[in-house]
Amino acid sequence: MQLFGWLAGDEIPAEYDLRHRGWHLVELGVSPGEASLPILLTDSSVRKRLNTRRERAPVMLIGVESPVERAHLLALGFGEVLPAAVTLAELEERVSRVAVALGSLPRRRAHGRLLLDLLLRDGWVGERRLGLHPREFALLWRLAEAPGEPVAADALLSEVWQLNFRPETNSLAVHVCRLRAKLAVAGLAQIVRTAVPGGYVLAIDPSSPAIPLRPAETALDEHVREVAPLGLPTGEEA
Repeated sequence: MQLFGWLAGDEIPAEYDLRHRGWHLVELGVSPGEASLPILLTDSSVRKRLNTRRERAPVMLIGVESPVERAHLLALGFGEVLPAAVTLAELEERVSRVAVALGSLPRRRAHGRLLLDLLLRDGWVGERRLGLHPREFALLWRLAEAPGEPVAADALLSEVWQLNFRPETNSLAVHVCRLRAKLAVAGLAQIVRTAVPGGYVLAIDPSSPAIPLRPAETALDEHVREVAPLGLPTGEEA
């Protein structure tokens, strides 16, 4: 199945609508940087809010007439930059190339018992579906990108909310609270933790199997003996 996205509030113009070529239009529930499919964009004001290469990589800009500007935007990391007069056949070929380049991105991320599906934009713990809000999913997907590594609040606001400033509302904290509640019902109450000095981190699933220790009662003593410097008396020689 060939998938693409449309990053704008209005209806996709017929001349760019790849559904006429058998493609399927996916409603985006995550930021462009978290998507694993080509995204068409004609709105320059939206383009200016894409601040990282990860956000720009899947985005195909349409309607840029200046060759110099197209080259500049490609250098900034956008997946493709085209003039407005591109034909649907050429657009399909270029979208296909971007799709191939994005093919290495994962559709799913697993962390212990937690499984996230980017296409369905939801998560599961075992057989239980979490029923995540789009931004709850985007938060969890971003944290699952690097488990155990704190993600600053400013980074989450930029990548999930696409904001370059701290809003006066506590929207991030509210979404984290709701996300934690859904995870708690599924038995993962402690998996999203507050990091110091700020932000959040995806912790190790406490129910995941731990690495077993050696069963020998003297395992620790043997380890100490192995690393003791030569020439020092052991406990038996003292």
